[in-house]
Amino acid sequence: MKHRTVGHAHHHPEPEQAAAAAGYGNKGWIVVFSGLGLNLALGVLYTWSVFAKQMTEAIELGGWGLSKTQASLPYMLAIGVFALMMIPAGRLQDRLGPRVAAMAGALLTGAGMVVSSFAGPDNMLPVLVGFGLMAGSGFGLGYAAATPAAIKWFPAEKKGLITGIVVSGFGLAPLYIAPLSKHLLGLYGVGGAFRILGVGFTVVTLLLARMIVNPPVAVAAASAAGAASTPVSTPSTSVWREMLATRAFYLLYIEYTFAALAGLMIIGHLAKIIAVQSGGLVQTGFMFVASMAVFNAGGRLLAGLLSDKFGRIRTLAVVLLSQACVMLVFPGLDGMTGFFVGSGVVGFSYGACLALFPATAADFWGSKNFGLNYGILFTAWGLGGMFGPLLAGRIADATGSYQLAYYIAAGLLVAAAGLTTITKRPPLSS
Repeated sequence: MKHRTVGHAHHHPEPEQAAAAAGYGNKGWIVVFSGLGLNLALGVLYTWSVFAKQMTEAIELGGWGLSKTQASLPYMLAIGVFALMMIPAGRLQDRLGPRVAAMAGALLTGAGMVVSSFAGPDNMLPVLVGFGLMAGSGFGLGYAAATPAAIKWFPAEKKGLITGIVVSGFGLAPLYIAPLSKHLLGLYGVGGAFRILGVGFTVVTLLLARMIVNPPVAVAAASAAGAASTPVSTPSTSVWREMLATRAFYLLYIEYTFAALAGLMIIGHLAKIIAVQSGGLVQTGFMFVASMAVFNAGGRLLAGLLSDKFGRIRTLAVVLLSQACVMLVFPGLDGMTGFFVGSGVVGFSYGACLALFPATAADFWGSKNFGLNYGILFTAWGLGGMFGPLLAGRIADATGSYQLAYYIAAGLLVAAAGLTTITKRPPLSS
């Protein structure tokens, strides 16, 4: 199959540019939407606050009686493992192709959810191993495979848009997983909910993972040639050592860490934050987790699109500042409308970062070694994601309020926005 497509490209050398521009017929779009679908399942990570809320309920109410800090441990572990896994996963997909990495990710995520179902109030080990280590690794493998494969099918001027579409699946996932999990938790408890989701995800993700492939060499070359002729992208040659030698990498790393810390702090605690700040009056936190998902996905798509037009760093600065402003008003939110708008802006800004950073990495260091290069940058997300939820949990357990956590996050976001003013694209590598 593959040989025929490549051969076809040889008969018509001129339309190669056009083929790359069109995403090589429909094949490129199939890869894009399969990646989107895979991320729609892997995004179960973002519905953790629905499970965590159930785990902090009293045992007689069907919960596990855990503290807020305890309940956020599997989530933090999953984020840390996800981020670390992106490095070997990026290298694996650069070398063996994205299909292998995506299928391994699908299997690990599903199996991890099933293992988690054996945990209970007095035995957290299965959920730490299952959700934290196994599903965490699965998220990294699947996520690392989807974006690089999709980007390679398209020309440089569409990088932001394509990245936005693929990663929007991860953000959109809670829209259906949050109400579904809430329903399953009510019917079957924590264990049953994990088991059902695990089996369902395994089947669906394995089917989608099979479609995630790199383009034939001719298309990749045409897309890279298109990239080289436009002023917005570098020749795709920077290896990770060259990337680590640039100042831009460290500035982006700090900006990414701070942005992720603020976003994941809210995402990981949202259902609980709403219960606490409304004095228990608003018990529909899972609805906000779902509505936030729409904004999260919208942020990924819109930021990807706008950054193709106005530049990545400029778009990033605006996003960071808007999120800092919301953090400052978050302590005063207590009604339905306030929570809706507040969680919406946080979701939108956080989602935007998840499209802007990979697209910037592809601009700065090219798409050839993008899997590994972005995997290294992505550890910043993991760092922020581990400290954000922990910080919020500790502060809320100690003070009974999340207020201090919001102010710290706002300060970090303003600092990150300041750093964007000196973040410049590294000079072209030879």
